[in-house]
Amino acid sequence: MVTAHLPRLVVAAPGSGHGKTTVATGLMAALRARGLAVSGFKVGPDFIDPGYHSLATGRPGRNLDPFLCGEEQVAPLLLHGATADGPTDVAVVEGVMGLFDGRIGGDGFASTAHVATLTRSPVVIALDVSHTTRTAAAIVHGLATFEPGVRVAGVVLNKAASGRHTREVWSALEATGVPVLGVLPRDTGIEAPSRHLGLVPAAERDEAARSVRLLAERVADHVDLDAVLAIAGSAPDLVGPAWDPTTALGDAARPTNGGHRPVVAVAGGRAFTFRYAETDELLRAAGLEPVVFDPLHARSLPPEAAGLYLGGGFPEVHAEELSANSALREHIRDCVRSGLPTVAECAGMLYLAESVDGHEMVGALPVAGSMGPRLTLGYRSAIAPGDSVLGVPGTRVTGHEFHRTTVSGVEAGSPAPSAAWLLDGTPEGFALDPAGTGRATLHASYLHTHWAGHPRLAARFADAVHAYAVSSVSCASQVSSGSRRRAS
Repeated sequence: MVTAHLPRLVVAAPGSGHGKTTVATGLMAALRARGLAVSGFKVGPDFIDPGYHSLATGRPGRNLDPFLCGEEQVAPLLLHGATADGPTDVAVVEGVMGLFDGRIGGDGFASTAHVATLTRSPVVIALDVSHTTRTAAAIVHGLATFEPGVRVAGVVLNKAASGRHTREVWSALEATGVPVLGVLPRDTGIEAPSRHLGLVPAAERDEAARSVRLLAERVADHVDLDAVLAIAGSAPDLVGPAWDPTTALGDAARPTNGGHRPVVAVAGGRAFTFRYAETDELLRAAGLEPVVFDPLHARSLPPEAAGLYLGGGFPEVHAEELSANSALREHIRDCVRSGLPTVAECAGMLYLAESVDGHEMVGALPVAGSMGPRLTLGYRSAIAPGDSVLGVPGTRVTGHEFHRTTVSGVEAGSPAPSAAWLLDGTPEGFALDPAGTGRATLHASYLHTHWAGHPRLAARFADAVHAYAVSSVSCASQVSSGSRRRAS
């Protein structure tokens, strides 16, 4: 059995809004500025915080989620993230919501405490003390004693008002036995702006890198980094192998040995920032080459594209710019209609719609998207009702939804056989066969899935891409021919 020593800690809080992202990202950036190799992780399905972790560490931000990937995969995914991009000196895991808040009705399943227990990691509490003094000690005491097996090893006070205020809180905390590692003063200049789905993604903020550097300086000035490293170093060794994409795919893995790899066009840029790092790794292990393109600026899909992956993001925010790029929209529409294997999650589905908030989109799906008044957010269990590029009928997956938009139109209430998933028996999304191939080549849904937890989805998609690459001329060639025919 493999034994791995990985210094690590989890940054948690009593609830949302206490500064977990500030403390976790600041620690990552400050430790990296010391010359250490740092890996950043986020508990739960969140895509936005890992973008800031990536800026802070210089490595992909990654997620640890027992519901999306299974309890048995959490520690292996932590070890994978700590080794895939080079050796790691310390791993910092940012929690989600309150320390013990997990899936509704799940008694803390998929909570920060759950992940800390699965990874045997010490916990550092980020605590907003702007509206409290001695009660802060009662909160920390409760967090430290509520659940056996969770080791609260330190606390960072956030938004302290004054020296007098700090001394009052610090004195009260001495009775808990939980050491204060530092005190961050109130400073709105180091907070990322928010909008309808939380923080604005780092990729959309030109000043994000400067903000992270400033945050690193603030944390280095106000937090005892040596004490933080001592806590991380106290984490026990982890036993077991790291997650590996080739092993996860099993017989579906395709070593290329330098040979030709069919291209999968992967949406990126400011409008499409939601994608798990392991998605690209699984595609490569399946013998494919993911090539990122920016739907805001690219005029066509990458050459020789034999598959298309449109992940999540904010097309509603960038709808006008996406609509203005008519050349790419028409190219993608023709490729999808030609049978190009296509997976579209949430934002990707909206982009393939006829329109979003009145702005013309690709038009591969006969629906219209629009902003709604309510946030749809939560874990989901789903079943595939039909055959598609992601699975056979009866395929079961876990996933999550995270959107304020809705879709309506001719196909919005599609019958179960042409739905992407059944969510508690209710049809959701679209599994369509626009080219009449006999199998749905277009899979579009609001549901986000983590392919590390369901590698058979990646394997199924890879099979479709390989088959398309062998049996068809390139999508670009087909579109060029079609364009010439329309012009004549």
